[in-house]
Amino acid sequence: MVGFLLFLAAIVAAIIWLISLYNKLIDLRNRFKNAFSQIDVQLKRRYDLIPNLVETVKGYMAHERDTLEAVIAARNKALTASDKAAANPADAGAMRDLMAAESTLAGGLGKLFALSESYPDLKANQNMMQLSEDLTSTENKVAFARQAFNDAVTSYNTEIEKFPGNMIANTFGFVRAELLKATESEAERKAVQVKF
Repeated sequence: MVGFLLFLAAIVAAIIWLISLYNKLIDLRNRFKNAFSQIDVQLKRRYDLIPNLVETVKGYMAHERDTLEAVIAARNKALTASDKAAANPADAGAMRDLMAAESTLAGGLGKLFALSESYPDLKANQNMMQLSEDLTSTENKVAFARQAFNDAVTSYNTEIEKFPGNMIANTFGFVRAELLKATESEAERKAVQVKF
């Protein structure tokens, strides 16, 4: 009888242990999803600032219409990719699309800011200075949010790869999450410089 009770206690302990591992994976997955939502908030703020920036610049840089249209197109593509990634931050394809769209947007903004250096009146415009400050602040918040997201994803991925977490992860369909990384192009790895 004692042997049976010990066996039963071992089974109950194993079940409790497996449940705690499963719950830990759920917790880690929810943390990285929450971390992505913090990125999403900052990206949406940046996407909202870009049309104001283009409107401010438009009067000064009328003959740079192609650049302005490219920035708006890149912004719209990045917004769509962000919405898709926000729907499922664990979707590696959506995260890659977001990184590619963000890279295109950063390149367009970089070109816009480089061109704006040729317009001293634009650099002195109060609205432009405020937008510049807002964009710089938002870029810093995006960088911090990305770091928090990557930390959360790393913790999650580590847990689903370690034994015995990998057994629980495989059984219940937990998949690796994609880190937000810089792209391979050296020009795209540079931060958008916002200065007026």
